[in-house]
Amino acid sequence: MSDTAMQRTSSKLPDRSPPTSEGTGRASSPWYAAAIMIPGFIGVVLWNLLVPARHVTTDDAYVAAHYAVIAPRIDGRVATVIVHDNQTVKGCEVLATLDDHDELEALDRATAMLARDSALAEATNTAVQRQSAIIAGDRAKVDSALAEIEFAKSDADRYRYLARTGASTVQRRQRSETTMKHTEAQLTGARAALLGAGTELDVLRAQAAALHATVAADKSAVSKAVLNLGYTRIRSRFAGTVGQLAIAAGDYVAPGKALMALVPLGEIYIIANYREIALRRVRPGQPVRIHVDAYGVTLRRRVDSIAPASGATFSPIPAENATGNFNKIVRRLPVKIALTPHQPNAALLRVGLSVETDIDTSTGARS
Repeated sequence: MSDTAMQRTSSKLPDRSPPTSEGTGRASSPWYAAAIMIPGFIGVVLWNLLVPARHVTTDDAYVAAHYAVIAPRIDGRVATVIVHDNQTVKGCEVLATLDDHDELEALDRATAMLARDSALAEATNTAVQRQSAIIAGDRAKVDSALAEIEFAKSDADRYRYLARTGASTVQRRQRSETTMKHTEAQLTGARAALLGAGTELDVLRAQAAALHATVAADKSAVSKAVLNLGYTRIRSRFAGTVGQLAIAAGDYVAPGKALMALVPLGEIYIIANYREIALRRVRPGQPVRIHVDAYGVTLRRRVDSIAPASGATFSPIPAENATGNFNKIVRRLPVKIALTPHQPNAALLRVGLSVETDIDTSTGARS
């Protein structure tokens, strides 16, 4: 067979030579990539689950403050409203006034009653002193009557003896006995007067005590009237900004009615509700970065404290996991974040604004 025929025959037979290394590499490259990516992915997941994150963040945060609701202490008609919405006021500044005619009249009446009862108490004190002097005089009369009756008894005994011996007349004896009985009657009258004077003194002292109590009550009424008169001027208890103004001149208000709110913008803070698993390394004093959504600015703050319980604990109807079906839910705990001083952008914050917080748990963390 010629060479040409042999070449044609060999070209028709299948190629049984071993595969080259280039083809094998192209077929196994996806498995090599999977062998590298799967352990890497598992490592990243385990790292995130087991290793605490340095930064913990949440967007469930807002600006808060302990603001006050301004309400009157007494009822009355609004005379003037001095402030307006969003106005900044100082501490103890007058915000509004009530009509004070009734309070002025009540103060005058209480002052007059105090003056009257004070005069009566002073007169009773004088009567007590006078009665004490009367008692001293009655006691002296008793002592005098005792002395006289001793003499009268001795005189009667002497004339009685003389009458039996005939040295004196019966008339003289009878006169001495009459004198003795008269002196005894005077002693009885003096003792009765002394007893009556003592009883009168007790009555006067009781009246004086009652009048002193009345005077004390009158002084309390005067103080109450002065307070009520002061309550007609509604003042701010601290410096802040007025909001929710709900009154106008001429309105009739009752005690406890909300007139306005006073927000101390200089004492605002952040409440950030973090998931419980994110609080593993959060401690007071750690630095926090605050991003304010409304203005797009970032502020520096620090962790002040962590709430003692979750919000569900303080709810009106707390969760009862011991009954019914139970589904585990990750709770959130409020974290109070205080403002770092001397930040110009902090003046932009308003209560209720949404913020995002980022706590650096690597600083100041304590186990």
